Amino acid sequence: MEKVKYLILGGGPAGLTFANCLKRKGETSFLVLEKEEEAGGLCRSAVVDGSPFDIGGGHFLDVKRPKVNEFLFQFLPEQEWNLFRRDSRIDLGGMVVSHPLEANIWQMDLERQVTYLASIAKAGCNSGLPCPEKFTDWIFWKLGRRIAEDYMLPYNQKMFADELDTLGTYWLEKLPDVSFEDTLRSCLIHKPCGRQPGHASFYYPKHYGYGEIWRRMAQEISPCVRYHAEVSCLECDVRRVRTVSGDTYEADIIVTTIPWREFKSLTGMPEEMTNAIKELKHSAIETRYCGENLDTPAQWIYVPDLKVTWHRILVRHNFCPGSRGHWLETRQERTAMYPETKSAGGCESEHNENTCYYVSDYAYPLNTVGKPEIMEKLLGYCAARGIYGLGRWGEHAHHNSDVVVEKAMKLADQLCG
Repeated sequence: MEKVKYLILGGGPAGLTFANCLKRKGETSFLVLEKEEEAGGLCRSAVVDGSPFDIGGGHFLDVKRPKVNEFLFQFLPEQEWNLFRRDSRIDLGGMVVSHPLEANIWQMDLERQVTYLASIAKAGCNSGLPCPEKFTDWIFWKLGRRIAEDYMLPYNQKMFADELDTLGTYWLEKLPDVSFEDTLRSCLIHKPCGRQPGHASFYYPKHYGYGEIWRRMAQEISPCVRYHAEVSCLECDVRRVRTVSGDTYEADIIVTTIPWREFKSLTGMPEEMTNAIKELKHSAIETRYCGENLDTPAQWIYVPDLKVTWHRILVRHNFCPGSRGHWLETRQERTAMYPETKSAGGCESEHNENTCYYVSDYAYPLNTVGKPEIMEKLLGYCAARGIYGLGRWGEHAHHNSDVVVEKAMKLADQLCG
């Protein structure tokens, strides 16, 4: 048995940030357990067709958290990044409009603008109706029938779940806040109005995929990272971890960044809580490389059409200079719509990179009804015993990487001073 002061489960952005913060505070007794052969989690990159390919989907560094960027630039200096103004678009059956849709309907023809404006004006939030509890009802209430049916409902169905009313509404503040007045004003001045979405400006490495920053962070603490160390059991009452290979670790403090459902055994925890963990839902995605360059200035394109397999296109040559091609992001359950039969994951052929794809079993935590109550009880119970959930999976929350880094920095300050 090996014992350390801090045991960190998972070598993705959350675990790597927390570990590097410990090192910078002078702490030496810590260990990161990572089940893969390399660090980075969902933000890992590979080289496909001579250029970077982000295997977990499109990940970018937002500019709106300066302290996060300052921290990350210690590993990958600012001069090694390009700064972009976001250009994301929505393909509405061949009519392409900038995102968010409600701020950019002025890009449509006049008749469509009138139709969409009339629909938004009749939305429940603009006509004094009370806010509904169900997800689909909320979308109609907030955005009106046209945007709900043409974009928001089919897109969320493609990305998250076939049964949308299993999702709660508590997380929808992430949506851009564009009022009817903002929409009308944008149509009059031909310019988007209202609060814009995240990543309005973002960084992306000049010569690498997004995984490069996490690879360098892992190198910084390489003696303290164990690869191929898949955790199977967490003994909460004694802060002990066992791996699939049979290794055992104890710690004064455990920080877990891995999905709670990945623990094959959780001991020292009430049965009610272990049963609640089984109710946590997530989606898996496939990212698939295509060698064709697309004739668009957009960095990524949302595709709500249910007849199209993928939900998002990442246009690689528009944010990764010198590269070509694009990649498609598809919820795994929908990949059966591809014409060919595929295996469980990886690369279909080492010699044909145009058909290269990756599957991330854990891509998006689903914000289902009842999830906040489950996580509040779970995280509170564990924290009282020196075990802390951190990041997208430790907190089962749809956090972007910049949010994850900020949370890891704050937790390190809290626990290590």
